Amino acid sequence: MINHPVGRPAQPGPDATAPPPAAAPRPTAPRAAVPSGAVRAGGAIPLALAPRPARVLVLLAAFVCAACGLVYELELVALGGYLLGDSVTQTSVVLSVMVFAMGVGSLLAKGLTRRPATSFALVEYALSLTGGLSALALYCGWAWLHQPRATLVALIAATVLIGLLIGAEIPLLMTLIQRIRQEHAGRAVADLFAADYVGALIGGLAFPFVLLPAFGQTAGALLTGAVNAVAGAVVVLWLFRSEPAPRTRLLLWTGCGLVLALLALAAACTGAIERAARHALYGGPIRFAAQSRYQEIVLTGGPDGAPDRTAADGTTADDAPRVPAQRTGPPLELFLDGRLAVCGPGEYRDHEALVRPALAAGPSGRVLVLGGGDGLALREVLRHPAVRSVLVVERDAALPALARRDAAFAALTGHAFDDPRVRLVLAEPMGWLRTAGQRFDVIVSDLDGSAANGKYRSREFFGLAARLLAPAGRLAARGGVPDGGLWTAESGLDAAGLAAVAYQGGGAPAAAECGRPDPDPAFLLAARTAPVLDLSPDVPAPRSLTVPALRASEARLAARRPARCRRRTPCSAPEGARPARARRRRDGAPTAERRRDPRPQARQARRHAPPGRRRHLPRRRRDPPRRSVRPGAGRAAGRAGRCVHWRVGRPGFAWRARHGGGRSVGSPVWSMRLSSRCPPRWSGRRWWTANWWPAACRG
Repeated sequence: MINHPVGRPAQPGPDATAPPPAAAPRPTAPRAAVPSGAVRAGGAIPLALAPRPARVLVLLAAFVCAACGLVYELELVALGGYLLGDSVTQTSVVLSVMVFAMGVGSLLAKGLTRRPATSFALVEYALSLTGGLSALALYCGWAWLHQPRATLVALIAATVLIGLLIGAEIPLLMTLIQRIRQEHAGRAVADLFAADYVGALIGGLAFPFVLLPAFGQTAGALLTGAVNAVAGAVVVLWLFRSEPAPRTRLLLWTGCGLVLALLALAAACTGAIERAARHALYGGPIRFAAQSRYQEIVLTGGPDGAPDRTAADGTTADDAPRVPAQRTGPPLELFLDGRLAVCGPGEYRDHEALVRPALAAGPSGRVLVLGGGDGLALREVLRHPAVRSVLVVERDAALPALARRDAAFAALTGHAFDDPRVRLVLAEPMGWLRTAGQRFDVIVSDLDGSAANGKYRSREFFGLAARLLAPAGRLAARGGVPDGGLWTAESGLDAAGLAAVAYQGGGAPAAAECGRPDPDPAFLLAARTAPVLDLSPDVPAPRSLTVPALRASEARLAARRPARCRRRTPCSAPEGARPARARRRRDGAPTAERRRDPRPQARQARRHAPPGRRRHLPRRRRDPPRRSVRPGAGRAAGRAGRCVHWRVGRPGFAWRARHGGGRSVGSPVWSMRLSSRCPPRWSGRRWWTANWWPAACRG
């Protein structure tokens, strides 16, 4: 209840100050007419839609821009690995430079937020041109200039420019969302980044499964650029059309039309430009060129007419040669991702060396060919009459289709895929090995060991292949260059439980016939027992192999084997690395290290012995007790220039020394504290005791 004063209100005294006059009302400007549904909030601009649909449209634009941005990024990664090789290095360079440039672009976009709609349109137009034309420009520069260093610089420059433009998108889109309707910053950021990440997912899946197989690298990049330009034009020129002045709006419309016209012109000329670039790059007439899901396949040269049909055993009715003569034109060459995979006049050297010794060393009724989609290794397998069935596992369906469709290439393979003994499985070889269960007498790995980051010469790959070998089965694989990955592949076979023999084919390298003098490759033949290099007498003699030449190459490569591979150290380790941990040999004989120190053997015997016999077996010799040192002596000894150590606990206890200087050292027996004057010592399997230290460090 409120009590009001009774009577007249009190009058102010003569010394009281007069109240300030009331402020006059400020004149208000007439409010401009706003279209229906538009909202002015914090300087918002008129919109063509209601706030909710307008906000959804901006998020959809963020979704499309994120998808296009990731397609540009993956395009640069694929192009860098294709042109420059070493896909791991190119992927790391492109991704790291791209992320750094995106951060710099976000910082630079602060000055563009005053007119966000116009700035967003300009950014999208520049990004469409740069991203859409980057693949075509880099490919043409590589084909005509053929400068790896200049190509790498151009790749990094394109990555930086695209990253700057992608990084400027997020701040501008955030400003546009806030212009539509002011809301909490956390919610706006959550919605925008959700649209961005989902768009990146769609772009990352669309590139390998839709764009690359259907359009190729260059045409896919041009299509992505057109979609990016249209998304920017819809947001700016329709939704936020009231922000730009009429003259600026006309210029933006003109810029959008020019960008789309340039991209369409480049798409129309892509075929002619790619043909000219391939001719300059490969140096011969292009018989076939296609971009499959996994690789670019280019077939060049070869005879003009279709050669005679050659059977799988190498004979026809007219006794035609099993390798067609190629004197009517340039040699037939097959390129996979820009690298020579098959040289027609000399390919028999590699495939005879890969297949013939493996099928001559034992039973060969069931054969598995991993890779080999070109059909050349399959041709050599089918020459042996003892082969009853051949299973070919190839991941790329376009390669066997080319071996069937092209007349010259089909004649080179001897029409091997038409043989009724052959069955083709389209699958990734390593993934297929994980699920396969049948056994094979011979496994031929016609896979490039250096491809796919070396997974086809890894221990896992050879272990999966060895699991499918019959008891007397053999495995033949490409080893690569003797000074490169050959010894890594040999150590992988050894780790899989197979004894491997390295050898080389006869004659000059196959690529030398096509004017590319590459090093002579090596091959590996492995089995559960040491295989013997031989040739089968039941088939026609190979043109490039003899038994003395095979065994001489085996002895020559054995002499070149690095010393670290002779002492059971992984050959991928650097020179001077410590040998691997000693283990029992397969024949049961103890190693030299176990003979020097019998205590681990005694411990193993006690561990696996029955409980009643453990007390009768010798125990591990205990170390004699050592003199302890009072706390703080380590710090004093370090100052005095002496070296001391002392015992601070047995294994299994969590407490450590809290006194003394120096560092802590753990061992299988004692946990010790050493002063900084003690030099480090390590004795392999031996224990840390004072007896193992020099006299200066015994305390």
